[in-house]
Amino acid sequence: MNSLSTLEQIVLVLLGITAATHLYAGVVEGAPPVLLAGVGFIGGMLLYTRGVRRHGLVIAAIPYTAVQIPLWYVVKAGNFTLVGYADKIVQIVLVVALVALVFRQRNA
Repeated sequence: MNSLSTLEQIVLVLLGITAATHLYAGVVEGAPPVLLAGVGFIGGMLLYTRGVRRHGLVIAAIPYTAVQIPLWYVVKAGNFTLVGYADKIVQIVLVVALVALVFRQRNA
């Protein structure tokens, strides 16, 4: 990760946290869509670190991440956990960081 900017490193750490949360929840809850979301996060991280279409990945990651926040609210419907809240905070910060990264990449 040394060749990546600080912002890119932060984004990757946040992606790793939300990926791990989704993988864990997907397995423990037996929820394939949640598990697949975690796999999607990891796939995006791997492609990004390999230098594959970085700008496109960042743009795609914004709605991919953002849509999970209202979906979680609807699916959990009052059955919220501390881990879920923590993951949503991570995802909100992640979306903000991704938007900042899009603008940084555009101006580079």
